[in-house]
Amino acid sequence: MNTIVLLSSDTVLLAQLQAAFARQAADMHVVLANAPEAAHAQVAACWFPPSGSLKALPQLKLVHSVAAGIDHLQSDPSLPDLPICRVVDPAHRQGMTEYVRWAVLNFHRGFERVLQQQRERLWQRHPQRSAADFKVGVMGLGSLGAAIAQDLSGAGYSVRGWARSPKELTYVACHHGNEQFNDFLIGLDALVNLLPLTPATQGILCRSTFQRLAKDAVVINCGRGQHVQVDDLQQALNSGQLRGAVLDVFEREPLPVDDRLWNMPGVIITPHMASAASHDCIAQQVALNARCLANGEPLQNLVNIDLGY
Repeated sequence: MNTIVLLSSDTVLLAQLQAAFARQAADMHVVLANAPEAAHAQVAACWFPPSGSLKALPQLKLVHSVAAGIDHLQSDPSLPDLPICRVVDPAHRQGMTEYVRWAVLNFHRGFERVLQQQRERLWQRHPQRSAADFKVGVMGLGSLGAAIAQDLSGAGYSVRGWARSPKELTYVACHHGNEQFNDFLIGLDALVNLLPLTPATQGILCRSTFQRLAKDAVVINCGRGQHVQVDDLQQALNSGQLRGAVLDVFEREPLPVDDRLWNMPGVIITPHMASAASHDCIAQQVALNARCLANGEPLQNLVNIDLGY
C-alpha cells in the first residue's frame, strides 16, 4: 500500500485532508508526520510544511503541493531536490472569477463606502459611475487571469491585461514584458494581481506601481503576499493615491493577530479564500500521482521549477 504523509501546521486542514483521502483514496495509507509509518512515505502532501519536516523523510520521492501554488513549500528550508507537483482544480477558475468580480464591483459601485456610512448612520448617495468608465488591469494572463479579464470585459468594464509574453484576448487590451508595463498601468482604477511568485514579480505591488495608477485607485491581490510591499501600500493609502485594497494572500498565514494590515484603513482582508481546491479534489490528484510514481508513469501537473508553476 502506498504511504502518503501530510505535512502542515494547520491541524484543521490535516484532519480535513485525512477524511478526504478516506473517501477518495482508500487504497492509500495516509499518515501524519509523527506517525512511525511516515519514515516509509514516498509522497509528501504539503501546505506550509514545518521547518525540517521534509528532511525527516528518508524515502521521499515526490513533494506534492495541495494548492495551485508552490511558494509555501519554502517554509521548510530542507525542501529536497525532488519532483514537485501541484493541484489543479477545474472549479478553481470559477471561484477566482467570482471573487475578483465581487472585489471590482465593491469598489466600482462604492459599496465599501456605504458600509462605512451604515456604521456611522449616515445617509449619503454617491454618483453612479458606468462600468465602461472604470478601467481594470489584470496582471497575469494564464488560464485564471485570462478568464477573469474576459469576465470583467463581458460585464462592461474597460479591461487591460499584462503578462510576461504576448497574449491575445477578445475585448482585452493586452500588454507584455517590462517595456509595456508602464503603459499597462497608467490611469487604471483597479489593479488585479494574479501573477505567480518569482524573483521577477516579488514586491511588484510597490510605490512605483501605485504611482502610475489613477488617483483614488484600488488594488486587489490574489497572487501571493510577497507581491506586496506593505510599507509602500500603507503610504499610498495614507496619501490618497490608493483608496483601498482587497488582500487575500499574505506572507505569513494565518495572518498574525498583531499584524498592522488588520487595522490599516481602506484594507479589506479575506482569509485566502478567493478560490481553493476542494479537499476531495486534492485527495484524488495526490493519490493519482502517488500511483503514477509507483508505476513509473508520467506525473500530472508537474511543476517547472524555473517558472514556479
